[in-house]
Parts: sequence; structure tokens; C-alpha cells
Amino acid sequence: MKRIVAVLLFVLVAAWSRSDELLVFGAASLTESLQELGKAFEAKTGTVVRFSFGASSDLARQIKAEAPADVFFSADTAKMDDLERAGLVRKEDRREFLSNVLVVVVPSKSSLRISQAKDLTALPRLAIADPAAVPAGIYSKKWLEGLGLWKEIEPKVVPTLDVRAALAAVASEAAPAGIVYKTDAAISKDVKIAMIVQNGPEITYSLARVKASTPPAAQKFVEFIAGPEGRAVFERRGFVIKTGSS
Repeated sequence: MKRIVAVLLFVLVAAWSRSDELLVFGAASLTESLQELGKAFEAKTGTVVRFSFGASSDLARQIKAEAPADVFFSADTAKMDDLERAGLVRKEDRREFLSNVLVVVVPSKSSLRISQAKDLTALPRLAIADPAAVPAGIYSKKWLEGLGLWKEIEPKVVPTLDVRAALAAVASEAAPAGIVYKTDAAISKDVKIAMIVQNGPEITYSLARVKASTPPAAQKFVEFIAGPEGRAVFERRGFVIKTGSS
């Protein structure tokens, strides 16, 4: 009997602890913004917010494998669409209000000049997030395909785990240039923007509560970061707020 009571007590304590804590899966490019907002939310509500950052494709796979995430913030809509089709997020919980811009970066001390996309074909290597799976890489490939340059550049591509890894490859001079988000370039003193991508693919981040999440604060956190305070933080850090967005 004592053992049964002890087990029940453990379950109740675990449930209470989980209800007072959130686990948020976020695209790597959102790291600093979400960390700032997590601290603000915790100060306001007392709910502890923990994060797991990485490539949206990897995070989505973990959610499919029943990882205990409460909220998912993807760098594209495709990964969220996939989770919605699998019944792991609800359409009515989704918020899509955030965008970004692609840029070509080079090491801060580099004398390399890149004024047009065609210049990328002369490089020996180009770091981008994995174009087969990671949103930043998929966006980059789509841009280069639209210009008819992808087939020429593809053999030179150094695919990285996520967009921050592409940034690190350029910052360390392992690659002479890379394609990342403008917000990523802004956080590193070891790279500089050589070119801003004009007329690139539409970039849309997607945010939602994971359907299996039980903490009542999960949807409140979604509304908080999609609301005025959250949007102000994202805008200050260089993200683009989509007009007329949900």
C-alpha cells in the first residue's frame, strides 16, 4: 500500500512540475528572440520556459517521434503542414506572422566582392543549411533555381546541419561565403553581408501549440509571442512582421 501511495505521489508531483514548465522547439534562427521572450513570459507568469533549438526538419521529426514538446516554431510552413496532416498540431492553433530575408555573407576580413548571384558560381565552396531538408537551405535552393544557377552551384555547396552551422562555417573561414538569414548575420561580428537577396522566395515561419501538450500555459505562450510584445522583440532583432498576418 505504501508503495502504491509513493508511486501516486511521484506521478502527481511530476504532473505538477510539468504543468509549471514548457518545452519549446524552435528554429535555430529564432534562438536569441525566443530566449528573450521566454524570460519575459516566465517573469510575467511564473512558468519556466525551456528550449530546444535546431533545424526545423529535425525538430519536426522529433515531435513525430513523440518528443514532449509543448510548442513548435518552424522556419517554414511545410514542416508545420506535415505535422498538421499527422494530427500533431491543430490548424486553429497556428500563427504565421513572421518573415525574414536571405543574405550572402563572407568573413568580416574578406575582400571578396559579391554583387550578384552569378558571382557565387566562381566560389570553390558555398555554405548553406541542408537544401534537402532545412528551411534556410530550401529557400536558398529555390532562389538559385529561379535564377537558373542551382545546377552550376550545387557541386560547390557545403550542406550544414542548420542555418547557424552555415553561419559558423563562414565565420571560421571554412567557407568563403554562405547564405543565411539577415537576422543570423546580425548576431556575428565575424561575418559581414556581401549581398542582400532581392526578390527571393517568400519566407514564412509557423508557430503552433503541439496537440499532445498538457500544460495550460502552452497556448498562452503562443499568444504571447505572437502578440504585440513578441512582435516587437522580433522586429527589433531584424525579423519582418507580415502585414495582415494571424
